[in-house]
Amino acid sequence: MPTPHEAEKQHPGPEEADRPPSMTSHDAAPPAAPSRNPCCLCWCCCCSCSWNERRRRAWQASRESKLQPLPSCEVCATPSPEEVQSWAQSFDKLMRSPAGRSVFRAFLRTEYSEENMLFWLACEELKAEANQHVVDEKARLIYEDYVSILSPKEVSLDSRVREGINKRMQEPSAHTFDDAQLQIYTLMHRDSYPRFLSSPTYRALLLRGASQSSSEA
Repeated sequence: MPTPHEAEKQHPGPEEADRPPSMTSHDAAPPAAPSRNPCCLCWCCCCSCSWNERRRRAWQASRESKLQPLPSCEVCATPSPEEVQSWAQSFDKLMRSPAGRSVFRAFLRTEYSEENMLFWLACEELKAEANQHVVDEKARLIYEDYVSILSPKEVSLDSRVREGINKRMQEPSAHTFDDAQLQIYTLMHRDSYPRFLSSPTYRALLLRGASQSSSEA
């Protein structure tokens, strides 16, 4: 007759019976290490946290890039006093002047809204392109840089304009962003332009032009 100890080996208890045959109490797997990110309780949350972190880093990089010198294509000779004065007559005159765009863009940098001018310039470049292959590529880059909600340089567009862009991006053309460009142009005109005219930057240019004119007289 088996001893009580031998009977226990022949008829395991319920806890040992439920354990996989290849695993003993000594071979049991260690408890899982706690998650490094307690907020990520599911795959979706993990993706959200990762996306937010990437966008934060991209936004910081974008702000740092605004401190870099302006591209040489927008840097031009010192404007004449008459040209500087004409910028106060209308926003159109300011935007038609290469020197005016350069000075205004530098002002937008100080307000962290330089992306508005960059978007407008990119649209002007796109409208001058005739090669469809180049148009497709430039339109894609403009969308990713200034229209996509994932971009740290996203410009402010209403839902109607965004929907129109999304439809036209299926077959991009040189005029895919015309409505958006007009909306951003109007935004700069109504919002940033008045502050630019009263800014120390513009007033300094006016004073310099006035002193230059008096010295030449």
